[in-house]
Amino acid sequence: MCSGLCQPEEFEPHDPTQDYIFPPELMRMGEENKERTLVFSGKRTTWISPVALQELLGLKVKYPNAPLVVGNTSIGLDMKMLGIHHPVVLYPARILDLHLASMANNGIVIGAATNMAQLRDILLNVVPELPAVKTKIYRTLLKQLRTLAGEQIRNLASLGGHIVSRGSTWDLNPVLAAGKAILNLASIDGIRQIPLNGEFLARLPGTDLSPKEVLVSVLIPFSEEDEFVSVFRQAERRKNALSVTNAAMRVQFQPGTDVIGDLTILYGGIGCTTVSAPKTCQVLRGRSWNEQMLDEVCRLVLEEIQLSPSALGGKVEYRRTLLVSFFFRFYLEVLQGLKCMYPSKYPGLPKENLSALDEFHDYPPQGIQEYQDVDPQQPPQDPVGRPIMHESGIKHATGEAVYCDDIGPIDGQLYMAVVTSIRAHAKILSIDTSEALETPGVVAMVSAADIPGKNGDENEKVFAEDEVIYVGHIICGVVAETYELAKEATKKVKIEYQDLEPILTIEDSIQHNSYFSEEKKIEQGNVEEAFQTVDRIIEGENHIGGQKHFYLETNCTVVIPRKEDNEMDIHVATQDASGVQQLVATTLGIQSSRIRCHTTRVGGAFGGKCTKPPFFASAAAVAAHKTGRPVRFTLERDVDMFVFGGRHPFLGKYRVGFMNDGRIKAVDLMYYVNGGCTLDNSDMLIAYVVLKSFNAYDIPNFRCRGRACKTNLPSNTAFRGFGFPQSALSAEMWVSAVADELSLPHDKVREMNMFKTVTLTPFKEEVDPRNMVVCWEECLKRSDYHNRRKAMEEFNKQNYWKKKGIAVIPMLFSVGFNATCYHQASALVNVYLDGSVLVFCGGAEIGQGLYTKMLQVASHELKIPSSYIHFSERSTVPIPNALLTAGSIGTEVNAKAVQNACQILRKRLEPVIKKDPQGEWQDWIKKAFEESISLSATGFFKGYFANMDWETGEGHALPYFVFGAACSEVEIDCLTGDHKNLRTDIVMDACYSINPGIDIGQIEGGFMQGLGLYTQEEIKFSPEGEQYTRGPDTYKIPAVCDVPEQFRIYLLPNTRNPVAIYSSKGMGEAGLFLGSSVFFAIKDAVAAARKERGLDGIFTLDSPLNIARIRMACADHFTEMIPKDAPGTYKPWAIDRN
Repeated sequence: MCSGLCQPEEFEPHDPTQDYIFPPELMRMGEENKERTLVFSGKRTTWISPVALQELLGLKVKYPNAPLVVGNTSIGLDMKMLGIHHPVVLYPARILDLHLASMANNGIVIGAATNMAQLRDILLNVVPELPAVKTKIYRTLLKQLRTLAGEQIRNLASLGGHIVSRGSTWDLNPVLAAGKAILNLASIDGIRQIPLNGEFLARLPGTDLSPKEVLVSVLIPFSEEDEFVSVFRQAERRKNALSVTNAAMRVQFQPGTDVIGDLTILYGGIGCTTVSAPKTCQVLRGRSWNEQMLDEVCRLVLEEIQLSPSALGGKVEYRRTLLVSFFFRFYLEVLQGLKCMYPSKYPGLPKENLSALDEFHDYPPQGIQEYQDVDPQQPPQDPVGRPIMHESGIKHATGEAVYCDDIGPIDGQLYMAVVTSIRAHAKILSIDTSEALETPGVVAMVSAADIPGKNGDENEKVFAEDEVIYVGHIICGVVAETYELAKEATKKVKIEYQDLEPILTIEDSIQHNSYFSEEKKIEQGNVEEAFQTVDRIIEGENHIGGQKHFYLETNCTVVIPRKEDNEMDIHVATQDASGVQQLVATTLGIQSSRIRCHTTRVGGAFGGKCTKPPFFASAAAVAAHKTGRPVRFTLERDVDMFVFGGRHPFLGKYRVGFMNDGRIKAVDLMYYVNGGCTLDNSDMLIAYVVLKSFNAYDIPNFRCRGRACKTNLPSNTAFRGFGFPQSALSAEMWVSAVADELSLPHDKVREMNMFKTVTLTPFKEEVDPRNMVVCWEECLKRSDYHNRRKAMEEFNKQNYWKKKGIAVIPMLFSVGFNATCYHQASALVNVYLDGSVLVFCGGAEIGQGLYTKMLQVASHELKIPSSYIHFSERSTVPIPNALLTAGSIGTEVNAKAVQNACQILRKRLEPVIKKDPQGEWQDWIKKAFEESISLSATGFFKGYFANMDWETGEGHALPYFVFGAACSEVEIDCLTGDHKNLRTDIVMDACYSINPGIDIGQIEGGFMQGLGLYTQEEIKFSPEGEQYTRGPDTYKIPAVCDVPEQFRIYLLPNTRNPVAIYSSKGMGEAGLFLGSSVFFAIKDAVAAARKERGLDGIFTLDSPLNIARIRMACADHFTEMIPKDAPGTYKPWAIDRN
């Protein structure tokens, strides 16, 4: 394999007797600088790297406030995210004294500059060499190091930096404090030692380093015979996530007894620093280790450690519960340890408590993918139906794939940064840009006043004018020679506001009657009459939170003005290049034909690059128009997450009537979504929420109404699944509630209410659900659902603090749009004289493999190898007026257009081929040229028929349906709310897949994104409407540790779809909803815990079903003992539901 980065034939032949060497010149330079102090001076900061400890101590005298930076994992973030400026930074990583590790009489001494990976390796080497009794603290540290950050961070972050920065959620500091570590300090005045204890971590006076002192090393003592140390942490994700709360606890008994001689309890994530409980520990000295002591500790800890109901980070009641849950686990671990040390003196743990000691362990996930192979008679060179690798797969892996921001600087290029509103709703009284314009390197300011055409469209503006309607609303832009200068200058723009009342939540919107459009409704049967005939009626509501797109490539656009005729080239990361072209043209007041938009590939989109890139590109185009120079506008991750929304938060209210055997006879639904501050596509989305509100269930009397709420939050937009993940989850919630009310198996209630035969949907579109029934039955069979449920129930009987759950969920998903014109597509295929083929289409490659499938289609239709075919960028030049790539149908409609163009070409070539049937492709092409046969063809697909009449609530609203089912099994920790995904089986009706490899990848990726939506990802806003979750530190998407240990995908064989090309189906979005099977498996596990605790009946769990919701739903005596704060008596840190 050759990446193309270099030419292997130019290399010297490899001599197997010689090792590859590091470049000698660089080695020489490294040696020369080893003993030399390095100083680098910038405009604002001087960076100094000394080589000796005494030199460093002298520098600390001269620059007492200068931070010491080794890995830059803490200071660097503060400088970037908080704007903290340090005139001098000291880099001590080259000082040998700070890297030394040695064994002392009473412990191990570790240099302060040792990074976390090195610390782990040192401990791994030391632990086997020492008696086990001495290594308790070391083993506890190793346990924390397994989950502390990721390997990249562990390779950089230093032990000293971790200790001195003292973050509240840092995982090692409580352990070191509990283990009575000693800090070895040095200054120009000499050396001294201080204890690393609770007072030091709380930064109490007299316990800290002086400004002149440097932490040289840390002494981590050996543990002792009658000493026990334990550590606990709980994060939103088991790996690569900061702790929500952590704890370290140590007890030392009087020799040979269970009488407490010394006790230490520390918690992180409770306050702004690590906190300890010295009063509690003092009271308990001399007490025996028993249940009475446990009860008193819980009471005393909750009294001593107070967590404000307005505490930063929220989840207050959950974190209070962890205070006592963690100590309970410590109590059990110590009892277990005493039993091992003195078997005859102490009894074993009660059987019900043994499961509290088990921890989740991560194993590499294993998967099975099954699909139907191509017909053996199919020619080997025909790629359709084969799992061909993604055409850019290798380039993605090697970094050679060029994205928008990878385009090199253009001559004269400027950079833009934007000024955004800090108010959720306010009038703009004045904007003062004078100081920003005086900043060296700043070229211009751009605002609504600089727009030569229209400021946006009828629903949304490019720049705010007289009013801001959400925190993050773009007001103006700074254009400068570098991005750093532009960003710095934005801080100098002064804006005066007059506050107006904001509307933030769906409940606020309902109260103020704040909606975007009229109510959408579908109905069948006689709902009110049916409610009079049923055995039971239940009512309830459910909330589903929003979701951020979190694509790898943030929004980016590069605008290049041409020298004449007002022409512009725009390179943009978008799903809708034509939309960008049209809005830029109207913004500049010129014709669309003068705007050329180019998109080679997009680094993920998921719907987030449909409607918003036109506005970002228009802002940059205004800047380019004003300055006459190219402008690059790239949104940093925090800005990208800040200036627009994501998936619509959802509120569903239901009333369900049913018979005692579980048959549902009547359903009345009222659904709301939070659209944010502008319409965007919320009106279309609420239509889809309503149209897909029944999921897989045939309810004879059914009514659903929906409204899109207008609020002062960032405008929510399209997201993979487009309304279905919310409405279908809500459907499963009310079906689940029926099963709970009747104490019937959930799978039986689901199955008896599913569509079974050809029938009509509530909006009168015919649906043939027989393949859905096959998916359901196949999923039950392949997952071995019934046997596993029996095994799970037995497990739950044996384990009080761990519970397993299993759920199987059906799916009836529909692709596309509810209007024919949204399905049209165009393509252009050019054949060159050497036989090579260039293909253009209106679809965007956003990572989903569209280009790969187009190559397969072109190869199949032209009957030539794929190697002859090249797929070019998405451009508005060859393909005008193309629609956005979305709705799961981007591949198939563009494939229809490519197919059409190729068939036209092949038909033109038929006379040539007939004359020379044994000829080669290249010969036919040359002959056709000689005969003046056009070798270029435009293909077009009119689109699938679709329509919806909202006056009657009827129509053929959607092109076709996708069926599937998923079964997931999980295990939850009732003490912490953590859960582990054990196994998922998915059965999908993909019909004849053009590329099974890509389709299965879409199903797996969609499932994981759905798993994040339903169990993990949470967007938080302040009560003033400011978004807190603006990066990977606060917003957690699923990681490898969240992939089910067993992940199995099965595509139904021998099924056909007469609507789409080659009888295929669109798989881009359908898999996402199947992540809800994990949600309901967790709910099943929680139900088992609640039942064992005497809490039967219906209970509601909102989405995302995160650690806090799981733990608090597993109600027990620990959740009962924590203090509760009455709503309205305090100001919460964040809006509970938006």
